[in-house]
Amino acid sequence: MDGTVRVRLDLAYDGAGFAGWAAQPGLRTAQGELEAALAVAAGRAAGDPPRLVVAGRTDAGVHASGQVAHVDLTPPQLAALTRRHDGAAEVGGVARRLTGLLAAEGDLVVRRSTTAPPGFDARFSAVFRRYRYRLADRLTARDPIDRHRTAIWPRELDEDRMRAAAEGLVGLHDFAAFCRPRAGATTIRELQALTWDRQADGVLVAEVRADAFCHSMVRALVGASAAVGSGRIAPGRLADLLNAPARSNEFAVAPAHGLTLVEVGYPPDADLAAQADQARARRTLPGEQR
Repeated sequence: MDGTVRVRLDLAYDGAGFAGWAAQPGLRTAQGELEAALAVAAGRAAGDPPRLVVAGRTDAGVHASGQVAHVDLTPPQLAALTRRHDGAAEVGGVARRLTGLLAAEGDLVVRRSTTAPPGFDARFSAVFRRYRYRLADRLTARDPIDRHRTAIWPRELDEDRMRAAAEGLVGLHDFAAFCRPRAGATTIRELQALTWDRQADGVLVAEVRADAFCHSMVRALVGASAAVGSGRIAPGRLADLLNAPARSNEFAVAPAHGLTLVEVGYPPDADLAAQADQARARRTLPGEQR
């Protein structure tokens, strides 16, 4: 956009108080709160009200410690956001200003604001999103202090079976069986990693990384893994489900509050624009026609 400055925002939020990321009328959302703060800070500065583009839209109750968004600001808006009117507005001041406006609740923080490099798009330039899921399947692993970010499972799970099942899911596949359908949206994704480890405190932790995720995909993968770990589904069954044309009912989706978006990865600056163009193209599996 001519005359505007694209600003990258690094965000964190506790999802318990939000009806997801995306702005929705009458509901408190992370995007809605942040865009309201942007509007207040920008005031009557020239330009359309600032709007955010986010790396990954999180569902209601899902947390983020490494969310990324961008916003395009006119020079007057940037000056208003940093309270500088001498032409020397510093982009780093945007984070301080917005977090100051959001501080009353304390569950949404803008940790950092930087000038985005040329070609940067918070959503389309990303090469991976990494989520972490915490699951307490033992009484000794249940910590009331961590209850808002750790899901409870009623019986102990076999993590070796879960790891075996995960191996068959990694790669470029159609994850229709693990996604809530959306009209016109592809369910083809490259799952780059799905690992399960038991921490010293007994909590089972999944690390899930993909180029992108379709709606509720991470929680479906966790729920399916837990069904394997409990013995209800054979480990090899999850790979078989990659051939299913629609959402499977063989497992339940895991609760939202155990899930946190922890990292969004981007290529070197020189490759940002090319990656964004590639990500906008329609996804297909090898051998399929575009």
